[in-house]
Amino acid sequence: MTIHSVVIQKLLSTNAHLGRRVAAHHFKIYSHGSRNAMTIIDSDKTLICLRKACSFIGELVRHKARFIFVNTNTLFDEIIDQMTKTIGCRNDTSWRLGGFLTNSSSPRKFRGRNKKLNLTAIQPPDCVVIFDTARKSSVIQEAAKLQIPIVGLVDSSMPWDIYKKITYPIPANDSVQFVYLFCNLITKTFLYEQRRLNAASGASAVAKPEIREEVEQLAKIKTAGKDKIYVLPYERLEPASEDLAETKQLLDKLVVLKFNGNLGSDMGFSGPKSALEVCHGFTCLDLVINHIESINSKYGCNIPLLMMNTPSTHDGILKVLQKHPNKNIHTCIQSQPQQENIEDIPTSRTFDKSIAQDKLYPSNLLEVFLSLNASGKLEPLISQGKEYFLILQSENLAEVVDPKILSHLTKSNIEHCIEVMPTTSGTEERGLPPQEGRIQSKEDVKSINTMWMSMNCVERLLQRSGLGFTSSKFFDRAFAIDIPWSRYLPVERTSDLLILQSDLYTSAEGTLVRNAARANPKDPSIELGPEFGNVDDFHRRFESIPSIIELDSLKVTGDVWFGTGITLKGKVSIAARPGMKIVIPDGMELKNRLITSQSDIGPSSL
Repeated sequence: MTIHSVVIQKLLSTNAHLGRRVAAHHFKIYSHGSRNAMTIIDSDKTLICLRKACSFIGELVRHKARFIFVNTNTLFDEIIDQMTKTIGCRNDTSWRLGGFLTNSSSPRKFRGRNKKLNLTAIQPPDCVVIFDTARKSSVIQEAAKLQIPIVGLVDSSMPWDIYKKITYPIPANDSVQFVYLFCNLITKTFLYEQRRLNAASGASAVAKPEIREEVEQLAKIKTAGKDKIYVLPYERLEPASEDLAETKQLLDKLVVLKFNGNLGSDMGFSGPKSALEVCHGFTCLDLVINHIESINSKYGCNIPLLMMNTPSTHDGILKVLQKHPNKNIHTCIQSQPQQENIEDIPTSRTFDKSIAQDKLYPSNLLEVFLSLNASGKLEPLISQGKEYFLILQSENLAEVVDPKILSHLTKSNIEHCIEVMPTTSGTEERGLPPQEGRIQSKEDVKSINTMWMSMNCVERLLQRSGLGFTSSKFFDRAFAIDIPWSRYLPVERTSDLLILQSDLYTSAEGTLVRNAARANPKDPSIELGPEFGNVDDFHRRFESIPSIIELDSLKVTGDVWFGTGITLKGKVSIAARPGMKIVIPDGMELKNRLITSQSDIGPSSL
């Protein structure tokens, strides 16, 4: 039985699914039908709303916000009193007096006394939590007038004028059992966030080592400036658990979201780059799907793959997916084309231009999640207990699903993370041991277009999308992992095709396997001239792909042609002068050679 099934059974045991006899029209989005003239509330929707409400409450607790809990049902008094004592909140009952919010700044004067009596707290609350919403509509009216967020239970008979004022509605029957469950969730949310705050402020001197490490890491992330980023080496991550059941439970929290907005036109390919055949008859997309399926098969988990396509790439992606029937793959069309110029996108629907130009983050990330949410595919993922997105922007054919990274993010409560590699300048200026985390300039790292993002982070991003909230503020605490070369296998140019189609990589059950005979952990550096830029020209100029297991670097410019059975070793440079042609004969071995004319290698047979 899955965790989701257990939670749903718990909700059913509290009678949360039993609604009133009349279902208002606006409540039908939470309704699963009716039985015996009684509305049946969808428990999945209840669970989603509970998660959103607790996430919002947790965020307020982190900022030491003020809460007021409103209840007029005497059956709930003992439960709520116990909750407020446990979380350390004062049980303010000033809401029992009318105007407790709107009149809080207007104290009354009594005749014969030169005193002022304030009817409520000096400062208004940051959030009002209501357990019996129908009975305290006056509290809702006052809180809505002052734009104070409201978390409240709603039922199927609640009128629209009250329902629309509740910021985080929770559709459920207000039974004693469900209120007890809701208060228990609020208590756990408070205590968890309070422990983190105490640890961060040094109040807990005997904190566990893993908590201290988490606090130290979060502190470093916070100290990184706007142009800085905290980079943690991949080698610092703890190994993934060897327990298959534990790893399965971890991976079941993951969703892979792949952007398919890039066309292969820069390589002379007419379709989407994901549909480009790279090796042994497999396309880029085939290899990604096979990799995820191999992970699912190995651990017995269920990682779904979401495809975010553009109108120009959608048909080409569907053709590739015809080879993968009956797999957990879902497609969605992005409402705004990815290749649209950032200047043409309205400010309210995208990030600010500074972040759009910052290549560390996808410029269309907000638009992608808005499209995903509009398609109705986001809420089912939340109800299934998914907690993290692995976002693939480009064609990276390495083993991108890494339990080691996911485990670190969940244990350290890191909500968004990008994978980076050092630039040349960043490598030279590093100056610190490679096993230590460090704060670096964003200019010293290069994003590999792979990003991890928690579901809570996605929900907050969507909530703030209509408020003009800029992404520079949203991603102001940047965290990155400096990944090894083995996790970066791009398909950007025909030089990448030469590596993938050579003897350096083979295909095993539809996934790429690196040749163990190569001692160098890095792939060779290959630079092909514009004569090789087109995929068709690339295949014409290479009669067969050379052996490059011992190759360090290759640079080819001009009119150069390769025969069959060629072996390249060390550093090889071939430069044909304008108007000249160089043909590398069949079976030729080139090791540490500089070739500028045909006479340097002998006559050709082509």
